[in-house]
Amino acid sequence: MIGLPHYLVLSSLLFGMGLFGVLTRRNAVAILMGIELMLNAANLNFVAFTKFVDPTFVRGHVAALVIITLAACEAAVGLALIINAYRHLETVNVDQVNLLKG
Repeated sequence: MIGLPHYLVLSSLLFGMGLFGVLTRRNAVAILMGIELMLNAANLNFVAFTKFVDPTFVRGHVAALVIITLAACEAAVGLALIINAYRHLETVNVDQVNLLKG
């Protein structure tokens, strides 16, 4: 039977892969994908704790839906910023984008 520790291990692996992707990648799209992995790991934690701690409690599912909505908004805004930066600078490498420097 799959228990709570299995979900927590899977969630920590997902979060670790996302964190590794955010810290090591220079491509803005790859960084956004790493952030999405980390948000999905948090969703898995919320749903697993709701299932195993108190199945009648729905706050974990509601929190997961809120995070999914925020992740979709973050992806849309992030991709719009990346497309705009690519149109002006012709690169998506975050090291070469220095528009915020005064």
